[in-house]
Amino acid sequence: MTDVLFRNLSKSFGQHGILEDINLEIHSGEFVVLVGPSGCGKSTLLRMLAGLETITSGDLIIGGVRANDLPPQKRNIAMVFQSYALFPHLKAADNIGFGPKIRGETRAAIDDKVKKASGVLNLFSYLDRYPRQLSGGQRQRVAMGRAIVREPSVFLFDEPLSNLDAQLRVQMRTEIKALHQRLKSTIVYVTHDQIEAMTMADRIVVMDRGRIQQVGQPLELYDRPANKFVAAFIGSPSMSFVSGALRTADAKSWFETKGGGRLALAGKAASAADTVEAGIRPEHFVIGAAEDAIAIDVDVVEPTGSETHVYGSVGTDTVRAVFRDRLQVKPGDRLPVTVDPRNIHLFDKATGLPL
Repeated sequence: MTDVLFRNLSKSFGQHGILEDINLEIHSGEFVVLVGPSGCGKSTLLRMLAGLETITSGDLIIGGVRANDLPPQKRNIAMVFQSYALFPHLKAADNIGFGPKIRGETRAAIDDKVKKASGVLNLFSYLDRYPRQLSGGQRQRVAMGRAIVREPSVFLFDEPLSNLDAQLRVQMRTEIKALHQRLKSTIVYVTHDQIEAMTMADRIVVMDRGRIQQVGQPLELYDRPANKFVAAFIGSPSMSFVSGALRTADAKSWFETKGGGRLALAGKAASAADTVEAGIRPEHFVIGAAEDAIAIDVDVVEPTGSETHVYGSVGTDTVRAVFRDRLQVKPGDRLPVTVDPRNIHLFDKATGLPL
């Protein structure tokens, strides 16, 4: 297992900057997920770690060794691609054992590695099949097996579940997490799916427009986002934002919406009018007509059995609320809600930074 360090790392294609001043340390044995919208630079960062992209400036340190100019084969890294990248003319066993074969290892050594990897991934029943005879999940496990037999210091996963259906993605998330727990390996995993990031990572790296926005444990990012972008990106359904202002009177503070609704605050300082947004997680809305309440004008109701999802608006702002009840509410209703002051996130509307 190996530490990985990105130090002041940048990447440009001509005059077009892709990554800027990336500083990140990945500890040995850690499962780190790079997450962000398409085009944020996360896959480019992974490819730089793999040696598939050159580094414009800065340093990449792998296991204490500067790796900027090391060719991919000398980095002791294995990569699992979104497209699986299996050889269609080789059976699963031969795909898994291809790397050791190219390195000139003995047949007995190759067979032993294929057997061990197949045991870890439950692939014994599929070793004699060609990729075309395998399901998407089985092909992904074969690709993972090919990575395992390399016995790398670091595993890299580049959106490996994007081509799978929703149910299989859930299953494969569990299998990859279990693989990490068994191998105790260092894993760097790229995805645009923040649910994958939340459920799999030891730490999440949130990226946007070529920069790191926040690094932390999943619940740390969920509960204490560093800015509005992280707050909106982490969480499904995503956080709702309501425009308004902070008011203070008689030693009390509250958030006042443009429509006149108000929510009590706990220990929040006052700010200039019309420059504040209150961020509220969908599950933190509570039905109730009280002095400190706002009203949701209901547009759409989605009963899911265990929950009721309500889409609507507070003034001109769109919100989504999730209730653990089977509500008798319909489009056109006006639903009064309150929010515990501890669950209100305040952001400066101009900068997106927390107040």
